[in-house]
Amino acid sequence: MSDLKNRTLTIEKNFNAPLHLVWDAWTQSEHIMKWWAPKGIDIKIIEHDFKIGGRWKYSAIMPDGNEYVTEGVYTEIVKLKKIVTIADFKPMTENVEIRVSFEADGEKTKFTFSVVHTTQEYCKQQEELGFYNGWGSVLNRLDEFLNNNK
Repeated sequence: MSDLKNRTLTIEKNFNAPLHLVWDAWTQSEHIMKWWAPKGIDIKIIEHDFKIGGRWKYSAIMPDGNEYVTEGVYTEIVKLKKIVTIADFKPMTENVEIRVSFEADGEKTKFTFSVVHTTQEYCKQQEELGFYNGWGSVLNRLDEFLNNNK
């Protein structure tokens, strides 16, 4: 695992929202469906069992009508601190581990989103395919959601 750093892409963000609200946005289906994709793409929750070993499965409906299914299994949950899940975003990304951490900073939340890939080469490929633009826009949508729901 010494190459973990070279297999991981990370986005750090500070949300101007309290920790409990950011946590709820990540863990409750009725919130997830409002931000879990770039703007203009609707999300349908097929399954969401928020517990260790629980499965989640969402469908992204693209403007052209195509549908992409993302799914995973929760492997670690530390309430109000950390979520780890194995995930597939077929056909673009498969068999990655998403690590999300939350830290209260007064009425704000320090947030870290990391995706661990199986190899350095796969990690580099995902970065080149637009990881930071794609997930950056999703997290911007989350930021908007949080600002509108304080």
